[in-house]
Amino acid sequence: MCDFDTNAGGLIGQPYQLTNISTGAEGAIWSPDGKNIVFVSAVYPDCKDDPCNKQRDDELKNSKVKAKTFTRLFYRHWNAFTEFKRSHLFVVSADATADRNTDSQSVRPAELNSAESDKTQTAESISAGRTGQSPVFRQPRDLTPGDHDVPPFHLGGQDMYAISPDGQEVAYTSNINEVEATSTNNEIFIVPMAGGAAKKISTSPGNDSTPLYSPDGKYIAWRSQARAGFEADKWRLFVQDRQSGKTRDLTEKFDRSVGSYTWTITPAPYDKPIRPIIFSAEDHGEAPLFYNDVEGDEPPIRYGGLHADDLIFAKSSAEIGSLYFANMSIQAPNEIWRMDFPSPKGKVGSEPVTHMNDALLSQIDMQPLESFTFKGANNDDVQGLMVKPPGFDPAKKYPLKFLIHGGPQGAWGNSWTYRWNAELFAAPSSPQSVGRESVERKSGTSPDGSTESSPTKANSSLANGATDGYVVVMINFHGSTGYGQKFTDSISGDWGGKPYVDLTKGLDYVEKTYPFIDKNREAALGASYGGYMANWLLGHTDRFKCIVSHDGIFNTESGYGTTEELWFPEWEFKGPPWKQRELYRKFSPHLFAEKFKTPTLVIHGQNDYRLDVSEGFQLFSTLQRLKVPSKMLYFPDEGHWVLKPQNSQLWYKTVNDWVDQWCGK
Repeated sequence: MCDFDTNAGGLIGQPYQLTNISTGAEGAIWSPDGKNIVFVSAVYPDCKDDPCNKQRDDELKNSKVKAKTFTRLFYRHWNAFTEFKRSHLFVVSADATADRNTDSQSVRPAELNSAESDKTQTAESISAGRTGQSPVFRQPRDLTPGDHDVPPFHLGGQDMYAISPDGQEVAYTSNINEVEATSTNNEIFIVPMAGGAAKKISTSPGNDSTPLYSPDGKYIAWRSQARAGFEADKWRLFVQDRQSGKTRDLTEKFDRSVGSYTWTITPAPYDKPIRPIIFSAEDHGEAPLFYNDVEGDEPPIRYGGLHADDLIFAKSSAEIGSLYFANMSIQAPNEIWRMDFPSPKGKVGSEPVTHMNDALLSQIDMQPLESFTFKGANNDDVQGLMVKPPGFDPAKKYPLKFLIHGGPQGAWGNSWTYRWNAELFAAPSSPQSVGRESVERKSGTSPDGSTESSPTKANSSLANGATDGYVVVMINFHGSTGYGQKFTDSISGDWGGKPYVDLTKGLDYVEKTYPFIDKNREAALGASYGGYMANWLLGHTDRFKCIVSHDGIFNTESGYGTTEELWFPEWEFKGPPWKQRELYRKFSPHLFAEKFKTPTLVIHGQNDYRLDVSEGFQLFSTLQRLKVPSKMLYFPDEGHWVLKPQNSQLWYKTVNDWVDQWCGK
């Protein structure tokens, strides 16, 4: 911890360490009164103190026996074995003068200046400060003891715990159901900061999550799903009056799922366009902002043209305050944006605060995202998206990469991703595709007087259109998010039905509508559910020159037995295999193997416990036995997502080389 100069934007003195627990500390948040810090640490629920946790961890690490005994589900989750530790919330005092007899120990503030603080320090020297005395660490207190995770496992997003404005109470998310592997029933609890019994304040049988107190402390809000066991149910926004306990659904008439949200700092009465709550929500490939009242039945006010997330409202130089949020597009990763209330120009407007990537992106030719709509299954409107290659020439013919999203309740949109980046798929796979001089260098003089060169977008052959590249097409088929809950619900129990019709009709549409697409050179690529659909395509069409199947289900029945979150297949297939045998078999790609003909690249990670690596091995073995041209890229150190930079480079090269091999001229 360290003091911070808000005017200079720098640290005052040297940071000092507050905790030294063996299980580590992460996800720290300050209490609004500045007195405490709440953080997360994974501990053994039957251990009463840190020495017990340390002893257990050391025994596990040093034992020559690596065998494991399981007596319940969730013995592994996502990409790791759980060891049956639990995430708990801990609190530690942030008061440097706290007495030893309280929950924390006194800490001597450091006296080094900011220049000295830049030097490399050990944990002990940071805590001891300049005096060189033995470090004194504060003893955190477990706020959520017991055999349950607080917060539950989640893949990023808004915090699942919060502190009341007066610093006296903590709200958190936890699942206390007996069999967590079949339950999405996270609940909201509150507990005094000083300790004591927790109280459950949510009642939905579905998922309740991400609590957040209003700035005046009158309300607490959270996101809630109505249906038990359905992870893609509509996210509603609930607000509870803390005094009366009355709870309202603010989005009952709003047919989209609430994403990130924040309270504004607004005195009553609330004047438009500012309202007490602002949230983002997926809508037709975007994530615009919506402003909502706590009382009354007026629909949310929409502010579009954004792909917003991670919302925070703060008092600023503006009359009311400023909303800060992350905003991205398919052409640029996240930057921090700001929206002032009221706007200096008299109306709502937003602008970027950071420009971390502007210089680099100015050197790269990336095409914008284009949208089209066609009639899909049931004659419903279905949205498709397209990215053209760098230097696009409408007079040329381009091969096509047909990307299929995962989820299956997910969506393509005007957003940036490092794993399945449409702009990278649209670009030529290597400089050789456009000649050796694909990027010219612009000479200049460096500060030391030497000559240097840098790439220039204007003079590159990519910018001048001397490239083939690919047209990338993405279809948000039935089951996708951002089109209303009925559309999202429609895929459950119909994995190979309406989505397959949408994909087929979408491809038919672009072939007929856009003459620059070479329908004789098309590849289908998908991961997760997209990998499942790639496997489904293998047994149902020969129109693609090649297929890429990443982490996809090959056998729905074995997929059930090897996944960890059993609520998912039990919702999507209406129960376990022994109760819904015919539905599992109706949509299992492995039962159509005799029709496999398309060259296929199979990709899977050893640590993928969502869709076990055995699914990839089964698919590859089948392709090899059928003598279908095939290759498998196996990652022994990746899970459901390929995250390590060098592995990601290999992934892109292998995928693009495979498509080039079969779709090249």
